[in-house]
Amino acid sequence: MDLLCEPYLLDPQPGSVTVVWHTAEPGTVNAVLAGVAVATLTDVSAAVDGRAPGVRVVRAETLPMARMRDDSPGGPHARPVHRQLAVVTDLPDARTPYRVVSISSTGDVALSGTHTLRGALPAGAPVRLLLTSDHQLGPMVPANLELAAETAGELDGVLFAGDMINVVDRAADWFDHENGRAFFAGFGGRASWTAAGRTFTGAPIISSAPLYPTIGNHEVIGRWSETETLDFQFHDAVPDDWDVSTYEAMFPVPASDTGGPRWWARTIGDVFVVSLFGTEIWRPERPGTRGTYGERTADRDAPERWGHGRFIFAPIGKGSPQYTFLVSALASEEARNAAYRVVMFHHPSHGLGFNSVPAYTDPVPVVTADEVRYEYPLADDYILRDLAPVFSAYYVNLVLNGHSHLWARFRDAAGVNWLETSNVGNTWGAYHKLSGESRIAPDGPDYVLQGDPGGLEPIVPTVAPLTTVDGTALPFVASHEITVFTLLDSAAGVVRSYRYDTANGGDVTLFDEFPL
Repeated sequence: MDLLCEPYLLDPQPGSVTVVWHTAEPGTVNAVLAGVAVATLTDVSAAVDGRAPGVRVVRAETLPMARMRDDSPGGPHARPVHRQLAVVTDLPDARTPYRVVSISSTGDVALSGTHTLRGALPAGAPVRLLLTSDHQLGPMVPANLELAAETAGELDGVLFAGDMINVVDRAADWFDHENGRAFFAGFGGRASWTAAGRTFTGAPIISSAPLYPTIGNHEVIGRWSETETLDFQFHDAVPDDWDVSTYEAMFPVPASDTGGPRWWARTIGDVFVVSLFGTEIWRPERPGTRGTYGERTADRDAPERWGHGRFIFAPIGKGSPQYTFLVSALASEEARNAAYRVVMFHHPSHGLGFNSVPAYTDPVPVVTADEVRYEYPLADDYILRDLAPVFSAYYVNLVLNGHSHLWARFRDAAGVNWLETSNVGNTWGAYHKLSGESRIAPDGPDYVLQGDPGGLEPIVPTVAPLTTVDGTALPFVASHEITVFTLLDSAAGVVRSYRYDTANGGDVTLFDEFPL
């Protein structure tokens, strides 16, 4: 019996928190052991039977993860994975040590490390949150998480703006990928990556600090196949056939009445957070593909083979259920009473990355005698046109995005800060005059080849920006060697971003700080 990952915490409530872990076998006993005595526990059987002084036992419910698979030469094969979930209640205000245990039908025991848990912090309590996204098994993830944990000390939560893995139904991406950087390996201190003479393992951050996730495009998979690779299935989503059930089983909470775990709102101490399902299918930009801007010429008369451009998975514009939820959440007394308001979703309509173009809107198909192409009017960008005025009206302090694998931030005329902070060795570059790179897109005013399509100037880091060879400060970090992590410190009312040069080692550098 083995634990596929260290336990992770979700959705603390007053006096309670949800604990989740995963096993290959269903197990006959799966439980959380909580109390000051768990760190020195020697008799697991006695603890499970309730005979260990100072140890509480909370039994878990077991759920088979029906879509979990891995690739093999003959096509994907089913991989047995079981979710274990327990809600630990009646918690004191202070952190409580805990471990999880799973026991097989033959009596094999798997026991986690010792971590701590607690219920929700009181409303108004200051918090320290890690802000991140787009790990996707990137090379620098173990260093990023290990250094974030060392720098931050005790964290109160992780806001993750989507794209945890590459293929949501691939078990190896979550637990034990051959590259050593599976999602839960990094967040469990089980990863391995060596740079500049130091081996990084990540850190078990989410075993003691709750994870607050958001759906990115990599948490969605397309049409099921018994024969096609999982990578193929990931790309084979069409508007009426895509799936997020693995994500929903992994992260059933936080949840809302209207969106379940797809969109939700929570108060974390003195910070009010709204998470939205704001992402689209990814398609290549180049002509001649089943792509962003058109279909293959050979598929002109075969709509069953169309990809339908970069279609949006869940409506987010004015009048949609998400829009209604967002307005209601931000108008709530909880939101008004919070010191700070954060909205998190995956797509960066203000951004310097390749994924900020085209506009976040429904593709407009144009079918001619020779081709099928798609247009994306910039004026119809749902985030810029519909959501940004809501953020301004309800005094949102920070919009946290992901998707383009870089660090960049903006501040709009209403004082709303927009931030993408992801740099773990999988960047696609920054499209800015100082980088010299231009996006691949059609000609015309709807497609901004360099800079922010939303019209804002990126802000140069305030403390220690990177520079060009001639010393010009860069308003972004897009590097395969320099990793970035960001901490929201509500006690100080600031967001701080740090970088570390994995090629040369040295110290972690604070390079940007801004007030909320």
